[in-house]
Amino acid sequence: MAEKLATIGFDADDTLWHNERFFRLTQDRFATLLQDYADPDHLMDRLLQAEKRNIGQYGFGIKGFVLSMIETALDVTGDRVPGSVIRALVDAGQDMLQHPIELLPHARDAVTALAKTHRVILITKGDLIDQERKLAQSGLGDLFDGVEIVSQKTPTVYAEIFNRLGNGPETGLMVGNSMRSDVVPMVEIGGWGVYVPHGLVWEIERAEAPAGAHKYQAIDHLGELPALVERIEAG
Repeated sequence: MAEKLATIGFDADDTLWHNERFFRLTQDRFATLLQDYADPDHLMDRLLQAEKRNIGQYGFGIKGFVLSMIETALDVTGDRVPGSVIRALVDAGQDMLQHPIELLPHARDAVTALAKTHRVILITKGDLIDQERKLAQSGLGDLFDGVEIVSQKTPTVYAEIFNRLGNGPETGLMVGNSMRSDVVPMVEIGGWGVYVPHGLVWEIERAEAPAGAHKYQAIDHLGELPALVERIEAG
C-alpha cells in the first residue's frame, strides 16, 4: 500500500506568481542605460558573474540584484558611470519592489484543493520583507499551514522543514519551477520533487533533471498537481 503524502511544499516566485519577467525587463533597461559602455551580451555576462559572487553576501532578491547592477555599471565604466544612471537603477529596483502580484494560471485552485486534504507549506528564498509583501498581496497566505523564507534551498534545509512541519521528507512533496532549488535537493533526501516549468529561468537556477529517480515527476502546470498527488498516493 502506498504511503499517504503528509506535507506538500510550494515554491513561490514563478511557481505561484510571476517574478522573473520583471527582472528581465529591468535587465533590458540596464542594457539601454549602459549601451554606450558595453554591448548587451557582455554586460549581461558581467552582471551574471556579479550576481554569482554576491549571492553569499546579499542573498537572493531584488535588493541584491540592484546592488549587482550598480557594481557592474561601475566596473564596465571604470567607475565613471553617471549619477543619473545609478539613480535610474535605484528607481528600477523601487519599481520592482512595488509591482503588483499576478498569480500564475491554476495557482489558487491547486493550493486551495490540496489544502483541504494535506498540510501545505510555502518554501521560498529571497528578501524577507519583499516575500512577505508578495504573499500578502497574493491572497493565498491563509491557505498555508506554514511559511518558510530561507536564504538557500538545500537538502539540509528541506530535511529540517519537512521534519518540523511534516512527518519527514519521505512523506513530503515539493513543487516548483527551479530544478536546482525546488526539485533536486528534495529528491536527494528521499522526498518527491515535482517540476512545473516556467518560460523564463534564471541562469543560476538551471540544473539537470534527476533522470531515473522514482520520486521525480514533471507536470505542465499546477492544474495537474492534485491529480498527480492522487496517483502518487494510489501507488
